[in-house]
Amino acid sequence: MKYERKILPNLNCGLDMIGEVLYGKWKIRLLWFINEGYKRPSELQRKIPDATRRVLNIQLKELEEHQLITKKIYPVVPPKAEYSLTEFGKTLIPVISLLGEWGDKNEERLREVIMLRF
Repeated sequence: MKYERKILPNLNCGLDMIGEVLYGKWKIRLLWFINEGYKRPSELQRKIPDATRRVLNIQLKELEEHQLITKKIYPVVPPKAEYSLTEFGKTLIPVISLLGEWGDKNEERLREVIMLRF
C-alpha cells in the first residue's frame, strides 16, 4: 500500500522546499555516502546500520523521485543496483558539507542540548 498525503506540502519559501526534499532521518547521510562512492544498497545499509532496509529503500526512492539520485539496475542474476548523484544532487554536497562542519564545531553544545531530552 502506497502512502498518500492528505495535506499538500507547504512550498512558500526555499526552506519549506528543502525540508520537503530532505526530510527523513537518513536522506542527508544517503546523499553524502553516495557522493563518497558507496553506491550499492548493501553498502549503504552497512554505512547506516541503525536504519532498516525498508526505510532506506523508501528514502532512496524519494531521493530518486526528487531527482537528486538515479538508480541503475544491471541485468544480472542476482539483480544488481547502483545509485549515483544527479547533477542536481551534486549541488547539495557543499551545503551538506557546511552543515557537517557546523555540527563538528558545535558538537559539545549540540550533544548537551540533545541529551537534555533524555
